[in-house]
Amino acid sequence: MQTPLQLQISLHGQPFEPLKVLQRWHAQGQGPGQPACCAESQFIGRVRPTAADGSTLEALELEHYPGMTERQLEALAQECCHRHGVLRCLVVHRIGRVLPGEAIVLVAIGADRRGAAQRCGQDLLEALKHDAPFWKREWRADGRGTWITGNTPL
Repeated sequence: MQTPLQLQISLHGQPFEPLKVLQRWHAQGQGPGQPACCAESQFIGRVRPTAADGSTLEALELEHYPGMTERQLEALAQECCHRHGVLRCLVVHRIGRVLPGEAIVLVAIGADRRGAAQRCGQDLLEALKHDAPFWKREWRADGRGTWITGNTPL
């Protein structure tokens, strides 16, 4: 019998500390009845200090539709996790105004093998980048705001 996936998804309108979130996630995964995750993959993404045109970035703004966004993130995570056979998954994503250097995304994967954890983490990050329903606007120091129409390269 396959162990059911433990999946946590959350959106944050305020800054979060990724290492503290990871510490809580690890604590929740300990103890009797918890799956033995012998391999983990984690990714912390932070907002870059420059806009797509190379100018200084004041902030990145992320808009979304509450409810729909969480359902879509859950569907993307479920699909990636089942494809790779992982045991645990954590996705934390910022919404609203995010400043350069602040964490914008945290993805953590727990699996029984390193390959599954690493591949799932990479695939999930790409799915979030291309298929998550976020609308992003770059704000520059001169007050101009520009909606982002494409994705940044790897």
